[in-house]
Amino acid sequence: MTESHRPSGEYASPVQVNPEWPPPPAYAPPAPQAAARRKRTRGPAALLAAVAIVAATVGGATAYGVQELTGDGTVASSASTATSVVPAGQKGTVSGVARAVSPSIVEINATSNSGSSTGSGVIITSDGEIVTNNHVVAGASSIKVSTDDGKTYSARVVGTDSSKDLALIKLENASGLQAASLGDSDGVQVGDQVVAIGSPEGLTGTVTSGIVSALDRDVTVSTDESQGQQQGQGGGWPFEYGGRQFNGDTGGSTTTYKAIQTDASLNPGNSGGALIDMNGNIIGINSAMYSASGGSGSSSSDAGSVGLGFAIPVDTVKADLSALRSGATN
Repeated sequence: MTESHRPSGEYASPVQVNPEWPPPPAYAPPAPQAAARRKRTRGPAALLAAVAIVAATVGGATAYGVQELTGDGTVASSASTATSVVPAGQKGTVSGVARAVSPSIVEINATSNSGSSTGSGVIITSDGEIVTNNHVVAGASSIKVSTDDGKTYSARVVGTDSSKDLALIKLENASGLQAASLGDSDGVQVGDQVVAIGSPEGLTGTVTSGIVSALDRDVTVSTDESQGQQQGQGGGWPFEYGGRQFNGDTGGSTTTYKAIQTDASLNPGNSGGALIDMNGNIIGINSAMYSASGGSGSSSSDAGSVGLGFAIPVDTVKADLSALRSGATN
């Protein structure tokens, strides 16, 4: 055995205790069961903290993953415009947005006793719920929908809201469709770059781009079902702004809503299609556009977009979805 030897006198003096000091409180060690409980609760708490850190790290990718895993019948909705559905290598490009979102945009052909109309729509669930304009399907007895991959479906009207010019239709026997990501129109700013996708004049999957020109425009449109068929006859959907009427007479039955104005090229047939931010989120449903060819006496040289288009903010769409799904026919 090895011992340590100290010379005499090197040991410390004993500590002097003042007899007036109170004695230290008695300390009872924790009961074994309580200590075990505390030990067990630290494990899940630490795990949750670790998960929270990982979730915060992956950010937008996690949000998109949750959207894709929600299954049939659930709207793919992003918490903010920061969520990106565009591949990282194509982020911020028109081609990247077009590639990511085009599978979620459809062409709608509606037939009624008054004639026929062509418009566009946005897939919001994988089993075929589609948002479009009310004036695209108003009064329709037959609705055919063509998807980006060339498939054609029959559809029925689920609900309509003429006061907001919105409608919800449902494809028959559809599954596995790519739902669009609904963004946040409250965060949109004037000057933001945007992309529009739709079927102007029946040209399926047409992509145009521009910027947000203005916000909160008071656009007045007709709620007359027969007006919707005018699109199939070369004219744009009639609307009113600032006391002036465009693309024809809106008639006596009208409604007014706040719209996003864009200079992205819109033409007859774009109605119901998507206005998209550069992250690939839907920020509006295209609803009205000035078409020089819609006025009386205009020539073919006057035809085409002049950069005056309007879209219903997506926040309005999201707020109206429950009513549309319940079968409202306002």
